Amino acid sequence: MPATERSLDLARTAARAADDKLATTVAGIDVSEQLALTDVFVIVSASTDRQVGAIVDEVEDQLRERGAKPIRREGERDGRWVLLDFGDIVVHVQHDEEREFYELERLWKDCPEIDLGVPKRRDA
Repeated sequence: MPATERSLDLARTAARAADDKLATTVAGIDVSEQLALTDVFVIVSASTDRQVGAIVDEVEDQLRERGAKPIRREGERDGRWVLLDFGDIVVHVQHDEEREFYELERLWKDCPEIDLGVPKRRDA
């Protein structure tokens, strides 16, 4: 069963929040067929630790306005990869170097990409 409309709406909201804070890349992956725990991964990257933090804060603020609260928040102390679990969606905010190293999109390549309504990669 594909991702729910609520999950897609939250994912697009998270993507817009990340884009507003000038995320380097933003991607969405429908993992609902592979994982029972969540529907969508939103994978975001930024060029600095400070920007990672700003994106995390904006995503949380925007999703809270839509009635979603994070169930779990991990990795904030290091500022290199923060995971925000909202139940319906999981948002990964990574430093550009971590994104290139771990390549989450490659790991989940069998899952369909989602058009989140924002540019996937920001031109430098």
